[in-house]
Amino acid sequence: MPMNTALHDTRVRFAPSPTGYLHVGGARTALFSWLFARHTGGTFVLRIEDTDFERSSEEMVNGILDGLRWLGIDWDEGPFYQSQRLPLYTATVHKLLESGHAYHCFCTREELELRRATAAEAGKTPRYDGRCRTIEAAEATQRISQGETAAVRFMVPRDGVTAFDDAVFGRMEFANAELEDFVLLRSDGIPTYHLSVVADDLDMRMTHIIRGADHLSNTPKQVLQYQALGAPLPIFAHVPLILGPDKTRLSKRHGATSVMSYKDMGIVPEAFRNFLALLGWSPGELAKQADGPDRELFSTDELVRMFSLDGIAHSNAVFNNDKLAWYNTEYIRAYDPARLLPLIEEEWRQANYKPTRSRDEILATIPLLQQRARSLKDFSSTFLAYFGDKFEVDPAALQKFLSNPAVVDHLAELGQRYASLEVFDEPRTEQLLRDFAAEKGVKAGALINGARVLLTGQSVAPSLFTVMVCLGQQRVVHRLQAGKQAIAL
Repeated sequence: MPMNTALHDTRVRFAPSPTGYLHVGGARTALFSWLFARHTGGTFVLRIEDTDFERSSEEMVNGILDGLRWLGIDWDEGPFYQSQRLPLYTATVHKLLESGHAYHCFCTREELELRRATAAEAGKTPRYDGRCRTIEAAEATQRISQGETAAVRFMVPRDGVTAFDDAVFGRMEFANAELEDFVLLRSDGIPTYHLSVVADDLDMRMTHIIRGADHLSNTPKQVLQYQALGAPLPIFAHVPLILGPDKTRLSKRHGATSVMSYKDMGIVPEAFRNFLALLGWSPGELAKQADGPDRELFSTDELVRMFSLDGIAHSNAVFNNDKLAWYNTEYIRAYDPARLLPLIEEEWRQANYKPTRSRDEILATIPLLQQRARSLKDFSSTFLAYFGDKFEVDPAALQKFLSNPAVVDHLAELGQRYASLEVFDEPRTEQLLRDFAAEKGVKAGALINGARVLLTGQSVAPSLFTVMVCLGQQRVVHRLQAGKQAIAL
């Protein structure tokens, strides 16, 4: 029976294996667990399952921790490392051996592989045939004392079913006849996932296990151990998978799967967190509006307040990059400039770019660009002209708007006129340009388009005269008069 959570503080965990960086699926599991812990006022535990000594690495551990921190997911306890908890797993195995729920298996790897190959050739499901389960405990002990090595397997009942209630999928039942006697402890003394996860979850008093639906087939093996150890079951909640746009499981062929790759792409953490929270979970009626479409933008406090296991979908979620890009633009637009600046500065550091404008000038410039930004990368590429004098000019824009030498000459002369302007504001800068165009008998649009390219390096920008005031009189004059050099570059 599941434990009475009314008598226990909610305790959930995220338990990644450091054989790779924090990927999207793992990040969503961590986020759901974290939101549930914060919603219930419970405890969120971080556990690193690093007993795969060949594939685990400190680099991957740090990558996971960095990904969680970037997402804003903090933990109350941990990180605990399974590699430092081996005595617990050995003690748990001894309990199962003493109670008769486990036995020593002396079959070698070569023997097992041969039997599996033979079964596959015969069209049967490759599985352990249980031949060592009849060996008496005394005989097993004697053989081990004589130097034989042995794994430890769980003795699965031959008949009946193993069942549990899942908070997402409801009642789940597995025929015991379909389960093989699975390994708990390998012959080298290293625990398998099935053993360590149960021993740890019991020792850490986990009340809820939130994880991917790909673990559903593992759960009956863990339920059997809980029952054998006389322990109440936690509440399981298996989260459906995340698929790519082609409805296959999300993988590298769909693009980035590492969380930190999205950071590197210029995604802001709040946008990714909001997007990830709604990937397979819905706040339901709490997101309804009196009129118009349902809300999609939620603060972290709102997500915590609304989150419940009932809102987790039964069907798989589809990762939509366009939707993520929409979230990113919405969050960048909504940021206070002072909140956005540290993120922009990190982009500049990575690009080895040093702005030459003051902090106050930069903060005053950011609102001009926020409405046009799709990612933080824009601030270290197309927006550089607003923050200093080192920037690239788009060759296509040069060709389109500044291929006529007369336009370049007019703009240089216009720069001289701006140098003598006593009040440099939007109305006066616009009036001067239009009067100058009329004087020279050219279209104002040609001068506006050409000036935009010289001032920003781009053919698309906010209102030219707003840009002029933002850059300041001195920079505008210099860039217009330096048009020929810009074209030569």
